[in-house]
Amino acid sequence: MNYTLKGKRALVTGGSRGIGAAIVNRLASEGADVALTYTSSPDQADKIAQAAQERGVRALAIQADSADADAVIAAVERTAAELGGIDILVNNAGVLAIAPIDDLTLADFDRTFAVNVRAVFVATQAAVKHMGEGGRIINIGSTNAERMPFAGGSAYAMSKAALQGLVKGLARDLGSRGITINNVQPGPIATDMNPPEGDFAEMLKKLMALPRYGSVEEIAGMVAYLASPEAGFITGASLMIDGGFSA
Repeated sequence: MNYTLKGKRALVTGGSRGIGAAIVNRLASEGADVALTYTSSPDQADKIAQAAQERGVRALAIQADSADADAVIAAVERTAAELGGIDILVNNAGVLAIAPIDDLTLADFDRTFAVNVRAVFVATQAAVKHMGEGGRIINIGSTNAERMPFAGGSAYAMSKAALQGLVKGLARDLGSRGITINNVQPGPIATDMNPPEGDFAEMLKKLMALPRYGSVEEIAGMVAYLASPEAGFITGASLMIDGGFSA
């Protein structure tokens, strides 16, 4: 077992399922203490935290809706208090509203921005107060920041493109502190919310260089690398892991 992150303290937003749960598992497997946030399904969140604890690390689940800035800040503060600080922040929580322009509601647009963009800024601003040199901030963006090949994804693509500008700016703010910040931009990934079979999946596979969906473990591996000492010279970057979807 690799303990590259032994002694590090991490917070993963939206860590109770899918990509987030895989990230929690991977960070714990490398020795990091991990807190995760969830919006609903406390039993599932507790299950993920307990699985991390079985790897010999500290872990806790915190209820926090990422659309609520106060809840995000409280989750950061609780993580820092219970784990003794924060070394790694993974902004994974996200929402997806797909609708054509005539049907996309302002409420859906506002929630998309609140969760996918504002919460990233809020969590980062709160977390860096507890980070020292070597801190890592990793956002889960999307290949759709650069390619949206079907109708209805305007708000989602906008929100993920916004992260690209955000990390470029924040890399300048945080570089002098020795803290890095980057985006991981997945393509189609197999989860219970995004099954790798069916008409929609087959349409996406035809757009890819590798005609398959990625796995949550592959995304978690990229996150673990960016959290590791080896990635200390990478900052302000948006890194594709999309099977050639954007090629």
